[in-house]
Amino acid sequence: MQLAIRNGWVTDRDGNRLKPDSKTAHEDVLFDDEPLDPAQGVVLLLNKPVGYTCSTKDHGRLVYDLLPDRFRTRKPALSSIGRLDKETSGLLLFTDDGTFLHKVISPKSNVPKVYELALDRPLKGDEAALFASGEMMLESEDKPLKPAQLEVLDDTTARLTLHEGRYHQVRRMFAATGNHVAQLRRSRIGALGLEGLAEGEWKALSDNEKAKIFA
Repeated sequence: MQLAIRNGWVTDRDGNRLKPDSKTAHEDVLFDDEPLDPAQGVVLLLNKPVGYTCSTKDHGRLVYDLLPDRFRTRKPALSSIGRLDKETSGLLLFTDDGTFLHKVISPKSNVPKVYELALDRPLKGDEAALFASGEMMLESEDKPLKPAQLEVLDDTTARLTLHEGRYHQVRRMFAATGNHVAQLRRSRIGALGLEGLAEGEWKALSDNEKAKIFA
């Protein structure tokens, strides 16, 4: 790094050459006109497309393929905060901060997750009351689901807000009513959305954006 600084390869965003004692924020430092990788403690937001698996080992297309290759060797490693199945798109978070990860997924945080969905068959009309009851049981489970809020958009499309994250929960909830989720997209976690982020793109979150998760 000392050699890079001496050669003028390290600058700020205005093109000013930095010195070893320069007081410049990490996100404002450029190396050879490219920003530095996010510092440890980063939280990344990805707009996941359909067809990618939330795994580091499975065959086929992985969500990590959408991030720079060098991110695979970060220490500590990046982990997804929860998962989206292969056929679900939308908001997916990654972090190398274990404390932050557990805060997001902890039941005590009660972070709402919003899903937009399309169904194979028209809604019957009683799903909202069932989902909000706090008494709905899924097959092979012995604990009822937390109340969830269903907003009906039309006969076959809806928005569902969950306050927990069980395996394939949205799909299993509608299967229990005799319906099938044809398309599923997570659009929001807390007050954090995907505004301005195209499908397949990612960005590092600012502190203000991270705070929106718990807003």
